[in-house]
Amino acid sequence: MSRFRQQSARVPSWPITALAKNYPQGWHVAKHRHRRGQLIYAKSGVMHVTTREGIWIVPPQRSLWIPLGMEHEIHMEGQVSVRMLYLDRPTSASFGPHCKVLAVSALLRELVLAAVQAHVDKAHERMTILIPLLLHELHTADETAFHIPVPADPRLKNVCRRLLAGTSHVETLEQLAARAGASSRTLARLFEKELQMSFVRWRQHVRLARALSRMCLGHSIKTVARDAGYASCSAFSSMFHRVLGVTPTDYMKQAMEPGGGRSRSR
Repeated sequence: MSRFRQQSARVPSWPITALAKNYPQGWHVAKHRHRRGQLIYAKSGVMHVTTREGIWIVPPQRSLWIPLGMEHEIHMEGQVSVRMLYLDRPTSASFGPHCKVLAVSALLRELVLAAVQAHVDKAHERMTILIPLLLHELHTADETAFHIPVPADPRLKNVCRRLLAGTSHVETLEQLAARAGASSRTLARLFEKELQMSFVRWRQHVRLARALSRMCLGHSIKTVARDAGYASCSAFSSMFHRVLGVTPTDYMKQAMEPGGGRSRSR
Protein backbone atom coordinates (compact mmCIF):
# COMPACT_ATOMS: atom_id res chain seq x y z
CA MET A 1 0.00 0.00 0.00
CA SER A 2 1.35 3.47 -0.88
CA ARG A 3 2.18 6.02 1.82
CA PHE A 4 -0.77 8.18 0.64
CA ARG A 5 -3.20 5.28 0.99
CA GLN A 6 -1.81 4.40 4.42
CA GLN A 7 -2.33 7.99 5.59
CA SER A 8 -5.83 8.15 4.08
CA ALA A 9 -6.82 4.93 5.80
CA ARG A 10 -5.97 6.44 9.20
CA VAL A 11 -8.17 9.53 8.66
CA PRO A 12 -11.78 8.90 9.78
CA SER A 13 -14.66 9.84 7.54
CA TRP A 14 -16.98 11.93 9.72
CA PRO A 15 -20.67 12.38 8.86
CA ILE A 16 -20.35 16.01 10.01
CA THR A 17 -17.88 18.75 9.14
CA ALA A 18 -17.91 22.14 10.89
CA LEU A 19 -16.94 25.70 10.03
CA ALA A 20 -16.89 29.14 11.71
CA LYS A 21 -17.21 32.48 9.88
CA ASN A 22 -17.69 36.09 10.94
CA TYR A 23 -19.52 38.58 8.71
CA PRO A 24 -19.75 42.39 8.89
CA GLN A 25 -23.02 44.28 9.08
CA GLY A 26 -25.06 44.15 5.89
CA TRP A 27 -23.03 41.35 4.28
CA HIS A 28 -24.85 39.41 1.58
CA VAL A 29 -24.00 35.82 0.71
CA ALA A 30 -25.22 35.33 -2.86
CA LYS A 31 -27.39 32.41 -3.98
CA HIS A 32 -25.64 29.07 -3.72
CA ARG A 33 -26.25 25.46 -2.76
CA HIS A 34 -24.39 22.62 -1.06
CA ARG A 35 -23.98 18.93 -1.78
CA ARG A 36 -24.49 18.34 1.95
CA GLY A 37 -27.27 19.33 4.30
CA GLN A 38 -26.38 22.45 6.26
CA LEU A 39 -27.21 23.68 9.74
CA ILE A 40 -26.44 27.38 10.23
CA TYR A 41 -26.35 28.92 13.69
CA ALA A 42 -25.85 32.59 14.55
CA LYS A 43 -23.78 32.70 17.72
CA SER A 44 -24.42 36.45 17.61
CA GLY A 45 -26.33 38.71 15.22
CA VAL A 46 -29.36 37.94 13.05
CA MET A 47 -29.53 36.25 9.63
CA HIS A 48 -32.23 36.50 6.97
CA VAL A 49 -32.07 33.37 4.82
CA THR A 50 -34.07 33.19 1.59
CA THR A 51 -34.90 29.91 -0.18
CA ARG A 52 -37.61 28.86 -2.62
CA GLU A 53 -39.65 27.88 0.44
CA GLY A 54 -39.59 31.31 2.03
CA ILE A 55 -37.63 33.80 4.09
CA TRP A 56 -36.34 32.58 7.42
CA ILE A 57 -35.36 34.83 10.33
CA VAL A 58 -32.55 33.29 12.39
CA PRO A 59 -31.77 35.20 15.61
CA PRO A 60 -29.38 34.04 18.35
CA GLN A 61 -30.44 30.79 20.04
CA ARG A 62 -32.03 29.58 16.81
CA SER A 63 -30.55 27.60 13.92
CA LEU A 64 -31.75 26.84 10.40
CA TRP A 65 -31.68 23.46 8.71
CA ILE A 66 -31.16 23.73 4.92
CA PRO A 67 -31.50 20.44 2.99
CA LEU A 68 -28.78 19.45 0.54
CA GLY A 69 -29.22 20.99 -2.90
CA MET A 70 -31.53 23.75 -1.61
CA GLU A 71 -30.49 27.08 -3.18
CA HIS A 72 -30.31 29.89 -0.62
CA GLU A 73 -28.91 33.34 0.04
CA ILE A 74 -28.16 35.06 3.35
CA HIS A 75 -28.37 38.69 4.51
CA MET A 76 -26.63 39.67 7.73
CA GLU A 77 -28.28 42.04 10.22
CA GLY A 78 -25.52 43.60 12.27
CA GLN A 79 -22.24 41.79 12.76
CA VAL A 80 -22.92 38.06 12.64
CA SER A 81 -20.81 35.24 14.03
CA VAL A 82 -21.91 32.08 12.21
CA ARG A 83 -21.24 28.44 13.02
CA MET A 84 -22.08 25.92 10.29
CA LEU A 85 -22.41 22.16 10.28
CA TYR A 86 -22.44 20.15 7.05
CA LEU A 87 -24.05 16.70 7.18
CA ASP A 88 -23.35 13.99 4.63
CA ARG A 89 -26.17 12.61 2.48
CA PRO A 90 -27.19 9.63 4.69
CA THR A 91 -27.18 11.76 7.84
CA SER A 92 -29.04 14.63 6.13
CA ALA A 93 -31.88 12.33 5.05
CA SER A 94 -33.16 11.97 8.62
CA PHE A 95 -33.71 15.74 8.92
CA GLY A 96 -36.11 15.92 5.98
CA PRO A 97 -36.27 17.76 2.63
CA HIS A 98 -37.59 21.10 3.92
CA CYS A 99 -36.06 24.05 5.75
CA LYS A 100 -36.87 24.40 9.43
CA VAL A 101 -35.80 26.55 12.35
CA LEU A 102 -34.52 24.67 15.40
CA ALA A 103 -34.15 26.03 18.92
CA VAL A 104 -30.58 25.87 20.26
CA SER A 105 -30.45 24.66 23.86
CA ALA A 106 -27.48 25.35 26.15
CA LEU A 107 -26.16 21.84 25.50
CA LEU A 108 -26.66 22.01 21.73
CA ARG A 109 -24.90 25.38 21.59
CA GLU A 110 -21.85 24.01 23.40
CA LEU A 111 -21.82 20.88 21.21
CA VAL A 112 -21.86 22.96 18.02
CA LEU A 113 -19.05 25.18 19.28
CA ALA A 114 -17.04 22.16 20.45
CA ALA A 115 -17.52 20.40 17.09
CA VAL A 116 -16.27 23.46 15.22
CA GLN A 117 -13.17 23.63 17.41
CA ALA A 118 -12.54 19.88 17.21
CA HIS A 119 -12.79 20.05 13.43
CA VAL A 120 -10.31 22.94 13.30
CA ASP A 121 -7.93 21.08 15.63
CA LYS A 122 -8.44 17.80 13.72
CA ALA A 123 -9.18 16.21 17.09
CA HIS A 124 -10.39 12.88 15.71
CA GLU A 125 -11.18 11.17 19.00
CA ARG A 126 -13.05 14.20 20.36
CA MET A 127 -15.06 14.56 17.15
CA THR A 128 -15.97 10.87 17.20
CA ILE A 129 -17.33 11.25 20.74
CA LEU A 130 -19.17 14.52 20.02
CA ILE A 131 -21.04 13.54 16.87
CA PRO A 132 -23.57 11.02 18.29
CA LEU A 133 -24.66 13.38 21.06
CA LEU A 134 -24.75 16.34 18.67
CA LEU A 135 -27.01 14.46 16.26
CA HIS A 136 -29.25 13.36 19.12
CA GLU A 137 -29.68 16.95 20.33
CA LEU A 138 -30.43 18.16 16.79
CA HIS A 139 -33.11 15.49 16.33
CA THR A 140 -34.80 16.41 19.61
CA ALA A 141 -34.55 20.22 19.23
CA ASP A 142 -37.79 22.21 19.27
CA GLU A 143 -39.00 23.51 15.91
CA THR A 144 -40.30 27.04 15.39
CA ALA A 145 -42.55 27.35 12.35
CA PHE A 146 -42.42 31.10 11.77
CA HIS A 147 -41.20 32.13 8.32
CA ILE A 148 -42.32 34.28 5.40
CA PRO A 149 -43.46 32.33 2.29
CA VAL A 150 -42.43 33.79 -1.08
CA PRO A 151 -44.50 33.84 -4.32
CA ALA A 152 -43.82 32.86 -7.93
CA ASP A 153 -46.31 35.10 -9.78
CA PRO A 154 -44.46 38.21 -11.12
CA ARG A 155 -47.20 40.61 -10.03
CA LEU A 156 -47.26 39.22 -6.53
CA LYS A 157 -43.45 39.21 -6.42
CA ASN A 158 -43.46 42.93 -7.16
CA VAL A 159 -45.87 43.63 -4.32
CA CYS A 160 -44.03 41.39 -1.87
CA ARG A 161 -40.70 42.98 -2.80
CA ARG A 162 -42.06 46.41 -1.88
CA LEU A 163 -43.43 45.12 1.40
CA LEU A 164 -40.16 43.38 2.28
CA ALA A 165 -38.15 46.50 1.46
CA GLY A 166 -40.36 48.57 3.73
CA THR A 167 -41.17 51.02 0.93
CA SER A 168 -44.93 50.41 1.19
CA HIS A 169 -45.33 50.92 4.92
CA VAL A 170 -48.98 52.08 4.88
CA GLU A 171 -50.11 51.32 1.33
CA THR A 172 -53.41 49.48 0.98
CA LEU A 173 -53.91 46.38 -1.15
CA GLU A 174 -55.68 48.57 -3.72
CA GLN A 175 -52.71 50.94 -3.97
CA LEU A 176 -50.26 48.05 -4.26
CA ALA A 177 -52.45 46.41 -6.92
CA ALA A 178 -52.41 49.59 -9.02
CA ARG A 179 -48.60 49.62 -8.93
CA ALA A 180 -48.45 45.92 -9.89
CA GLY A 181 -50.89 46.27 -12.78
CA ALA A 182 -53.49 43.95 -11.31
CA SER A 183 -56.80 44.30 -9.55
CA SER A 184 -56.98 44.09 -5.77
CA ARG A 185 -59.24 41.06 -6.12
CA THR A 186 -56.61 39.30 -8.25
CA LEU A 187 -53.87 40.05 -5.75
CA ALA A 188 -56.01 38.87 -2.84
CA ARG A 189 -56.67 35.61 -4.70
CA LEU A 190 -52.94 35.18 -5.45
CA PHE A 191 -52.01 35.67 -1.80
CA GLU A 192 -54.39 32.92 -0.77
CA LYS A 193 -53.44 30.59 -3.64
CA GLU A 194 -49.64 30.93 -3.61
CA LEU A 195 -48.89 31.87 -0.01
CA GLN A 196 -51.81 30.22 1.79
CA MET A 197 -52.51 33.39 3.76
CA SER A 198 -54.26 36.70 3.30
CA PHE A 199 -52.53 39.93 2.32
CA VAL A 200 -53.09 41.29 5.84
CA ARG A 201 -51.54 38.24 7.49
CA TRP A 202 -48.56 38.14 5.12
CA ARG A 203 -47.79 41.81 5.74
CA GLN A 204 -48.17 41.13 9.43
CA HIS A 205 -45.55 38.37 9.17
CA VAL A 206 -43.18 40.75 7.37
CA ARG A 207 -43.59 43.39 10.07
CA LEU A 208 -43.08 40.77 12.75
CA ALA A 209 -39.94 39.42 11.07
CA ARG A 210 -38.47 42.92 10.85
CA ALA A 211 -39.42 43.55 14.47
CA LEU A 212 -37.77 40.31 15.62
CA SER A 213 -34.54 41.26 13.87
CA ARG A 214 -34.47 44.73 15.42
CA MET A 215 -35.35 43.45 18.90
CA CYS A 216 -32.54 40.89 18.75
CA LEU A 217 -30.16 43.69 17.73
CA GLY A 218 -30.99 45.64 20.87
CA HIS A 219 -33.74 48.07 19.81
CA SER A 220 -36.42 48.75 22.41
CA ILE A 221 -39.88 47.24 22.01
CA LYS A 222 -41.35 50.75 22.01
CA THR A 223 -39.14 51.81 19.08
CA VAL A 224 -39.78 48.58 17.19
CA ALA A 225 -43.55 48.90 17.65
CA ARG A 226 -43.56 52.49 16.38
CA ASP A 227 -41.41 51.70 13.34
CA ALA A 228 -43.65 48.72 12.52
CA GLY A 229 -46.58 51.12 12.19
CA TYR A 230 -48.37 50.38 15.46
CA ALA A 231 -49.96 53.21 17.43
CA SER A 232 -49.03 51.68 20.78
CA CYS A 233 -46.88 49.00 22.37
CA SER A 234 -50.03 47.19 23.53
CA ALA A 235 -51.32 46.89 19.94
CA PHE A 236 -47.95 45.56 18.80
CA SER A 237 -47.77 43.15 21.75
CA SER A 238 -51.25 41.87 20.97
CA MET A 239 -50.27 41.08 17.36
CA PHE A 240 -46.99 39.53 18.52
CA HIS A 241 -48.75 37.29 21.03
CA ARG A 242 -51.41 36.27 18.51
CA VAL A 243 -48.79 35.07 16.00
CA LEU A 244 -46.01 33.68 18.23
CA GLY A 245 -47.93 32.79 21.37
CA VAL A 246 -45.79 34.92 23.72
CA THR A 247 -45.36 38.62 24.45
CA PRO A 248 -42.34 40.49 22.99
CA THR A 249 -40.81 40.73 26.47
CA ASP A 250 -41.17 36.99 27.13
CA TYR A 251 -39.89 36.14 23.66
CA MET A 252 -36.71 38.14 24.22
CA LYS A 253 -36.15 36.50 27.59
CA GLN A 254 -36.46 33.10 25.95
CA ALA A 255 -34.37 34.02 22.91
CA MET A 256 -31.50 35.40 24.95
CA GLU A 257 -31.39 32.50 27.39
CA PRO A 258 -29.79 29.24 26.18
CA GLY A 259 -32.42 26.53 26.28
CA GLY A 260 -35.28 29.04 26.19
CA GLY A 261 -38.83 27.83 25.65
CA ARG A 262 -40.59 27.25 22.36
CA SER A 263 -42.43 29.89 20.39
CA ARG A 264 -45.27 28.78 18.19
CA SER A 265 -46.82 30.09 15.00
CA ARG A 266 -50.47 29.90 14.03
